[in-house]
Amino acid sequence: MGEQPTRVDDAEPPPRRTADDAGRSTDRGADGSSPATDRGADGSGPLAERGAAAEPDAPRPPAPGGLPLLGNVHELASDALGFYGRRAAAHGGVVRYDVFGTESYLVTDPAAVRRVLVDDHDRYEKGEMPRSRLGGLLGDGLFLAEDDDWREQRTTVRSAFFRERVAEYGDAMVDHARRAAAQWDDGEVVDVHAAATDYAFAVLAESLLGSDVERERETVRAAAESVTERFDTGRMTSFLPEWVPTPANRRYRRRIGALRSTIRTLVAERRAAGPPADPGAADDLLGTLVAAAELGAMDDDRLVDNAVTFLFAGHETSALGLTYALYCLADRPEFQERVRREVAALDGDPRPADLGACPALTAAVDEALRLYPPVHTFFREPTEAVRLGGYRVPAGVVVTLSPWAVHRDGRWWDDPTAYRPERWLRDGAAGPADGDEAGGPVHGDEAPGPAVGERPEYAYFPFGGGPRHCIGMRFARQELRLATATLLRRLRLEPVTTDLSVRASVNTRPDGPVRVRVRTLEEPLDANEPSDTS
Repeated sequence: MGEQPTRVDDAEPPPRRTADDAGRSTDRGADGSSPATDRGADGSGPLAERGAAAEPDAPRPPAPGGLPLLGNVHELASDALGFYGRRAAAHGGVVRYDVFGTESYLVTDPAAVRRVLVDDHDRYEKGEMPRSRLGGLLGDGLFLAEDDDWREQRTTVRSAFFRERVAEYGDAMVDHARRAAAQWDDGEVVDVHAAATDYAFAVLAESLLGSDVERERETVRAAAESVTERFDTGRMTSFLPEWVPTPANRRYRRRIGALRSTIRTLVAERRAAGPPADPGAADDLLGTLVAAAELGAMDDDRLVDNAVTFLFAGHETSALGLTYALYCLADRPEFQERVRREVAALDGDPRPADLGACPALTAAVDEALRLYPPVHTFFREPTEAVRLGGYRVPAGVVVTLSPWAVHRDGRWWDDPTAYRPERWLRDGAAGPADGDEAGGPVHGDEAPGPAVGERPEYAYFPFGGGPRHCIGMRFARQELRLATATLLRRLRLEPVTTDLSVRASVNTRPDGPVRVRVRTLEEPLDANEPSDTS
């Protein structure tokens, strides 16, 4: 759900064993320090020294290719995700590229990613590029805010994402998944992306923004369509500023204006109904925001900015995550059956408290987020010259962190383009389960991290990282797992779309419908019933 902060007491994972570039295991502390020097995948030198100032004579990263004036825009427009992957594979963990004269640095080595997001996070900001690209959509809300403004907004909204509050949203997540399953007939071919978008919107409406936003579904849909069009990197015009009067930009401004007007109407209605005196006592996020505004903690513009931010981050990314999880499970029937049997062992439909006992379900979702991260790119700008991977990175340039490229890098992942949820599991005390190579979960329910195998922590970062990692991570992971479990207790999924193609827009989006065939079960599978894979 965007790239935003979370509770401090939930944010830091425990120390983990990681690997250097030769695959040797090293013990690291919570700050990522190692008795040995981190090195880039190409062995070029210290990868990202903590607190290291940039050396004036340090070389700049390589910058192969590009055209005059355009730079690498033509390559990005042709296939942005492929461009990131190819450039990282050919030139190492830090490499330059250019967009209409704007110098950018692609960072795909996990140690350097951690340096940017965690260890030296105070030396980076979101920067001018995200503000110029997304300011018309998200305004000065939490996603783009900096420094004290960011901290104040974070304090205002964080109560809506505390562990206990998120658990209360579980009933809505399960109920809407039941309704979706009930609408499908046996043998029906379903576009799971369209269905997941409807589902995620309904959950968000009830849980975070209130049922009042449900009646504005068409306004939200039209705005979302224009956001996708505006930021679709397959269109050369998407790299132009928002003020350039292309047809897509005009539609975008008109529809975003209508959405913001709609949210102001919803805010006025909440005020008329009487918001709670304490933001922490509100029933949903919109109530929290309105109560905070009434207390003077934020003005109305910030209120609307944050409502728009969570509306898009909360349903677009969750819908994509669910789409990819269901698509991948349809294509892996044996693992789908394993998840089905796991959730069948529960006493009825899943509850948030049950999820810790469902390692296969968690692995299925986490692997889908690895292979198809809904947020394909995070951006930062250093506020001073820094050193990454032995290279000098000047202040004010765009630093591009690509989960897509890192998650599919063969240096960190075996068979990286294959959906293998088993990689997130390991042999437990009782030995392998169901004939698989796995038995127990690698990580705790609230600490998503590297899968089994010796690899750096930030070889996996679908929710960003550090103090500004996604404030909605717990909400999103709970939603994806509860929805998947609820559906698989009622349905068996078979692949129809067999060759999924995706593209880079504001998120990682499928190129077309993502179709699966649903086979309805007469009743939720009983845990003691023999399965196809037993």
